[in-house]
Formats: sequence, structure tokens, C-alpha cells
Amino acid sequence: MRLTTKGRFAVTAMLDLAMRRGGGPVTLAGISERQKISLSYLEQLFGKLRRHALVKSVRGPGGGYYLAKDLDDIAVSDIIKAVDEPMDATQCGGLGNCHDEHECMTHELWVNLNAKICEYLSSIKLSHLVTQQRGVGSIQLNDVSPVAKRRNSAKTDVASVL
Repeated sequence: MRLTTKGRFAVTAMLDLAMRRGGGPVTLAGISERQKISLSYLEQLFGKLRRHALVKSVRGPGGGYYLAKDLDDIAVSDIIKAVDEPMDATQCGGLGNCHDEHECMTHELWVNLNAKICEYLSSIKLSHLVTQQRGVGSIQLNDVSPVAKRRNSAKTDVASVL
């Protein structure tokens, strides 16, 4: 499974919007400039985010976008699903016809991975990402993966040697 730029950019743009909440509508041009994302691409993404009731827009001078829900009510998975990002690690799209119209030997492995990914992304709220960006305390986004733990402990080991 691969998360494409569509999903990554949508989450980044929503986080940018969340970081500026309370200061009036945020322009896509501002997000585009800060995050180095094409304005036309953001327009497409925000059209989808608006249709899924994650953002609202204000037209005219001083217009822009603002969040349609509370930060704790928007999960990363909501954002990714809103922009039609597939979160499927199976070869068959979950249909079970991956190997000559039958399930392949590893079908259940990929189905279970899909469930774990969806569970994880559903557990991460926009409020968590805002807190993390603002550096308020050291928050843990659920359980840190074994790879991240090894990476962090390796950094600690190197830092203690220096």
C-alpha cells in the first residue's frame, strides 16, 4: 500500500488550516505558499473536503476556508477518505479474486494490514497533529512502531556517545 501525494497533501493542508483556526478564513493561496503545494491541486482537494463536510468556505474579499468540525472530530482517515485516497494493500481491492478468481495465499495478511492501517489513521485526530506541531509536551501518537522505536533509540545511543 502506498499513500500518494493526494492523501499526504490533504493532511498537510488540513493541518495548516487547523494551525490557523480562530484567525478567520484561511486562503488556499496562503496554504499553497506555506506548504509548497500547487494552488490548483489544493482547489481540487478542498472541493472534495468541502463535499465531505470537513471544511467550509467563505466567498469574497477576506474569504477562504475554515474547519467545519472540531479538531477532535476530524481523524486523519477522514481526510484521506474524503480525497478518495485508496487505503488498500490487497492486490484485488478486497474482492478476493487476486489469484485466478480465488484469494491468493496472503490475502488475509493484506486484509488484516488494511484493518490495522485504518484503525491507526482513525485514532489520530487533527488535534493530535496540531499539538505535535506546536511542540506542547511530548505526545505519543498511539503506539510508536518498532521501526520508530529502533530509530529513536539509535539516535539516543549516538547522542549519548557524543
